[in-house]
Amino acid sequence: MSEIKAPEDEIIRGQLERVTYANEENGYSVFKICVRTESDLVTAVGYCGKHMPGEELELSGRWAQHPKFGAQFQFSWCRLLLPSTVEGIRRYLGSGLVKGVGPKMAGRITDAFGESALDVIDENPDELLKVKGISRKLLDSIKQSWNSQKEVRSVMVFLQSNGVSPAFAAKIYAAYGEDTVQVVRENPYRLAEDIFGIGFLTADKFAAKMGVARDSPMRLDAGVRYVMSELTGEGHVCAPRSVLASRSGKLLEASIEMTDAAIGRSIEDLAMVSENIELGGERLEAVYLPAFYAYEAKSARMMAKLMEPCAEAEIIKGYAGIDAEKASRWVQDEMSVELAENQVAALKLALKSKALIITGGPGTGKTTLIRAIIGILGERGLTIKLAAPTGRAAKRMAEATGHEAMTIHRMLEPKGQVFSRNEDSPVKCDLLIIDEASMVDAPLMYHLLRATPPDSHLILVGDVHQLPSVGPGNVLRDMIASGTIPVAELNVIFRQARDSGIIVNAHRVNSGLMPVEGARRGLRDFYFVEQDDPERCVELILSLVRERIPERFGLDPVEDVQVLTPMHKGTLGASNLNALLRGELNSGEGSSMASGGRVYKTGDKVMQIRNNYEKEVYNGDIGFVRRVDADAGQLSVGFDDNEVFYVREELDELVHAYAVSIHKSQGSEYPAVVIPIHMQHFVLLQRNLLYTGITRAKELVVLVGARRALSVAVRNDDTRRRYTNLCARLRAAVA
Repeated sequence: MSEIKAPEDEIIRGQLERVTYANEENGYSVFKICVRTESDLVTAVGYCGKHMPGEELELSGRWAQHPKFGAQFQFSWCRLLLPSTVEGIRRYLGSGLVKGVGPKMAGRITDAFGESALDVIDENPDELLKVKGISRKLLDSIKQSWNSQKEVRSVMVFLQSNGVSPAFAAKIYAAYGEDTVQVVRENPYRLAEDIFGIGFLTADKFAAKMGVARDSPMRLDAGVRYVMSELTGEGHVCAPRSVLASRSGKLLEASIEMTDAAIGRSIEDLAMVSENIELGGERLEAVYLPAFYAYEAKSARMMAKLMEPCAEAEIIKGYAGIDAEKASRWVQDEMSVELAENQVAALKLALKSKALIITGGPGTGKTTLIRAIIGILGERGLTIKLAAPTGRAAKRMAEATGHEAMTIHRMLEPKGQVFSRNEDSPVKCDLLIIDEASMVDAPLMYHLLRATPPDSHLILVGDVHQLPSVGPGNVLRDMIASGTIPVAELNVIFRQARDSGIIVNAHRVNSGLMPVEGARRGLRDFYFVEQDDPERCVELILSLVRERIPERFGLDPVEDVQVLTPMHKGTLGASNLNALLRGELNSGEGSSMASGGRVYKTGDKVMQIRNNYEKEVYNGDIGFVRRVDADAGQLSVGFDDNEVFYVREELDELVHAYAVSIHKSQGSEYPAVVIPIHMQHFVLLQRNLLYTGITRAKELVVLVGARRALSVAVRNDDTRRRYTNLCARLRAAVA
C-alpha cells in the first residue's frame, strides 16, 4: 500500500474583524477575518494569544467543514502583522487594546499621525500629548498598557519562533507570566516539569533550538530525572542506579559515565534519593524520586505504628468482651448464611487484629465475610467506613454490603492537589475497610495511612493474584510477603459460584490450567473463539460487540460490552480497536471537537487517564460524552451521576474507551468482556493479566484469538518485576 501524504498547511493573511470567542485560560479562539482572496469573512479557529480587531494576522493551517458552522480555517500557527493602513490602525487602537483609548480617541490619534501612529506610540509616546484629550496621566496609562501588550506579544513570538505551538505557548505564559523568557532561557527543561502535556522530548527539541548542547549538564540532569519519572510510570517505586544510568544513556545518546554523573548531581541537589537496599537477593544502590522515597518509608512506619500494642482500652476499642465463637454463630443466623471454615477463622482474626488483610479470588466469599464483620461490629455501635479505589468499585461494595461506601479519594477530601484528611485531621471511624486493595498504589496507601486514626482498625480486602496497581508500587503483595500483617486467605469456591464458567475458569487460569469452554460444561457465560489470523480476529471482535452479543444476550454494545486487550499498539491493541469500534458504534452525525489527533463526539465512550482532584475524576474512570460545544472549546462527560466539564486543553486527560487495556480495567466490572489473546501480545501474555481480564466480567467472557497464545498466558507465571522495598521496610519497622 502506497503511503498517503498529508496535505501541506496553507497560509492566509487578513485583517481581524471580530473575535467571536476567546478562552483566556487556554488561548482557544474563534475569529472572523477579512481575507482579500475571499468574498466573505472567513471563520478561523485555533490556539493563540490575545488579539484585537484591526490586527493583521498571518495564519497557517487547513480548511475543514464543520457540520454546523460550515467552512472553517483551523490554524496551527498565528503570527501578528501590525496593521499598515490608517483604517486598520484606527480599529486596532480603538478595540480596547490600549487602556484609555476608545474609538473616538483612536480616530484623533490616526488623524494626527496617520500610518505612523503605532510607531509614535512605540518609539516617541510623548508626541501623543499633542492630541486633544490626552493628558499626562492618560499618557502614562497608554504607555503602561501598550508596554504590557507588547510584552505578551514578544513572549508569544519568542516561544512560537522556537517551535512551541500556540496552545502550549498560552499555557507557558499562563504559568510564568512576564518571567517566561527568563525562565525558559535559564532552563528550558523546566517546561517538562511544570507544564502538563510537555514532556522531556518536547522540551529537549525546544532546548536544542535555543542552542543547549547535547552534553550539557542541564540536559543530562533533566534527562535522568525524566527517565526516573518514566520508571515510576511503569510501576517502579525505585530503580537500581545501574538500570537508571543505562536507560538514561539510551534516551540521551550519552555514555553511562555521563548519565551516572548526572544521577550523582541529582542526588547532591536532593532531586533524587539514594539508598543501599536488597533487591532480588542482591545488595545494590537504589535511586528514588524524593516523594516516592517518603511514600514507601513513611508507609512502613505508619503501618507498624498502627499495629503497635496500645493500652487495653484503646486496642480493644469496640471489640471488648466479644466472644468470637458466639459472634460467628449469631451473625450466620442473622444473615441466614453458613460461613465456611476459613471464613469463620478469618472472622475471628478480624475481631482481634488492629490490621488485617483478607485475600481471595472470585466466589470465595470475601463480600460475605465483610458483611459479617460489619454486622457484628455495627451491632456494637462502632463507626465503620467503607472505601474503594474507584467509583465503580465503591458502588459495587455498597450494593453488596448494604452499607455506604465511597472512593478513597473522596473519603480523604481532596483540596486542590492535597488531601484534607491526614494525621492532624484523620478520618472519623473505628473500623476502616478498603476493598480492591490490589489497586492501591504507593502514593495512595501513604495518604490512606496518614488519615487512618491510630486507635482504629484497618482491613484491606483484595485479590493478590490480580495485576498490581496501575500506579507505582506492589503494595498488597509486598504487605503480604512481609509477614508482618495478619492475613486471611479465602480459597474455597462456594457451591453456587461453581456454576459460573467465569469463576471456574478464573481459578483454573490462576492455577495454571487451561480454561474450559462453555459448550463443553453446559456453561453459557464463557467462550473461546479460536482464530489465528489477527485481521480476522478484529473482524470477529467487531461482529461480537456490534451484533452477536447484543442479539443473543440482550446487552447494549456500548454500555454493557467492554473490549479488554493486553496492549495499546498493534492490530489487536487498544488504539486500533478503539478507532474501529468507535466507527461501528458511534458513526452518526453529531457535535464534535478535535484535540491531539483525537476527535470527541457526543455519545463517545471515554476514559480519564490521570487523577484530577479538582474535577473529582480519577485514572481509569469511564464515562460518556454528553455535550460538545466546539465554538466554546468545551465538552462535558458523564461519569455515572457526575457531569464533568473539560476545556480543549484538558482533553489530553481523556482517551476513547471502547477498548481499554486490561491494566486500566482494574476495579471495574462489566456485564460482558471480549478479550483478544494473540501471539502479537507475546511480551504481555501473563497469567495474572489474563486472570484479571476474566474477573472483570459479571455475565459473559469471550476470548478471541490463538490457542497457543492462550496456553502461553496460562503457563507464564513470571510476572513483571517491580522495583520496591516496602516488604523489607515493613519487616524492619516492626522488628
